[in-house]
Amino acid sequence: QVQLIESGGGLVQAGGSLRLSCAASGRTISGNAMGWFRQAPGKEREFVAAISRSTSSTRYADSVKDRFTISRDSAENTVYLQMRSLKPEDTAVYYCARAQSYAAITYSGGYDYWGQGTQVTVSS
Repeated sequence: QVQLIESGGGLVQAGGSLRLSCAASGRTISGNAMGWFRQAPGKEREFVAAISRSTSSTRYADSVKDRFTISRDSAENTVYLQMRSLKPEDTAVYYCARAQSYAAITYSGGYDYWGQGTQVTVSS
């Protein structure tokens, strides 16, 4: 079993920054790709970013490219999402998840463990 706990969400003004953290416990996540998804009220969960287990590959949704950066610290069993130039449309609950493989990294069905989510609210 893997437990994923997100933190770092909050209320920020448009143009501001936040860094989300996803701490894993129970088992190491160093052998897995990891991803971030988000879900806004009334909308389906959508892919945000992913990172391969070796950190050599990253993938971003077009809507966050050049504004968000995903990274990981294997020693701390933690994945991060640095968010800059935040927009009101980035408001959502953000979830981290463990991928079963990097091949289907943008699809939520390709993940087996999920955190409980952290709320990010961007005011205009």
